[in-house]
Amino acid sequence: MGERRTLDKINQTLRILITGGFGYLGGRIALSLCENGHQVVLGSRKKQSTPNWLPQSEVVKLIWDDKDALTEACRNVDVVVHAAGMNANDCAADPVAALEFNGVATARLVEAACKAEVNQLIYLSTAHVYSNPLQGKVSEDTCPHNSHPYATSHLAGESTVLHAFNQKLIKNVKILRLSNAFGRPLHKDVNCWSLLVNDLCRQAVTTGKMTIKSSGTQVRDFISLFDVCSVVEHLVNNKANHFDYHILNVGFGKSISVFEMAKMIKERCNTVLGFEPILKYSKKEPCEQQEPMEFCVDSLTNLGITLEGNINLEIDELLHSCMNWFKSS
Repeated sequence: MGERRTLDKINQTLRILITGGFGYLGGRIALSLCENGHQVVLGSRKKQSTPNWLPQSEVVKLIWDDKDALTEACRNVDVVVHAAGMNANDCAADPVAALEFNGVATARLVEAACKAEVNQLIYLSTAHVYSNPLQGKVSEDTCPHNSHPYATSHLAGESTVLHAFNQKLIKNVKILRLSNAFGRPLHKDVNCWSLLVNDLCRQAVTTGKMTIKSSGTQVRDFISLFDVCSVVEHLVNNKANHFDYHILNVGFGKSISVFEMAKMIKERCNTVLGFEPILKYSKKEPCEQQEPMEFCVDSLTNLGITLEGNINLEIDELLHSCMNWFKSS
């Protein structure tokens, strides 16, 4: 998976339950934490065997509507990383299911973690709770006002996490509001191919061209999965609670346009695969000019977390994986 910086090995091995452990974010986080010396338990709503991409892990079936079963899954666990959730498209298609899972099921998991005396809970939320599209300066103090079911259901989940902490039912909570995370999943069947960067890389490999279904002028904050994993590693390995930081914006802190990202993918494709895909995009101008966007990540800096970026490396690995998985022989 390319060259990675080497983290200092931790002094204490923690037992960490990752919900959505076979998914896009959960799988990469699981691999990262395992490589960092922790014992990882992959939580899944389906009965699954230990995966070949993480043979040293454990697997537990999560029954989301069974409080006792959830509590048992959290038993003897030091940290819960809650990465399971419905994506934006599925939330839009079924707002009731979105609230039931991203909100109610999260509440059940929080209750179970508290009963099992879990020390730390990390909840992967989304930056899109703030607005759609993200505009202007966006910090943790910005008032969320996005009415999309993806945003409102995650806010409901966040509320349950904060309530448990405020009631002193759990010692340490962190809510990570992720910007546009991209990168290589651990297997091809992960539901991640509608994400912009992942979609463009797959298009490039399978068709020799990339089509942006917009003007390409939209501005986004892109963060590599490697950096997302680094943030989680830091929060898990650092024993300090940092009481002032319960909600954290997790992004790269620098915004670029969709078109600029597409050009980066085009250049990396030429570098690592030896061809340049044709880049196409809609000539139609956006209805409204988007304001400049600054996704503020000062809180990460204040916690001593330095992001490396690794955008080129993440794109390279994603292109190689698409070539292995989707390119017809």
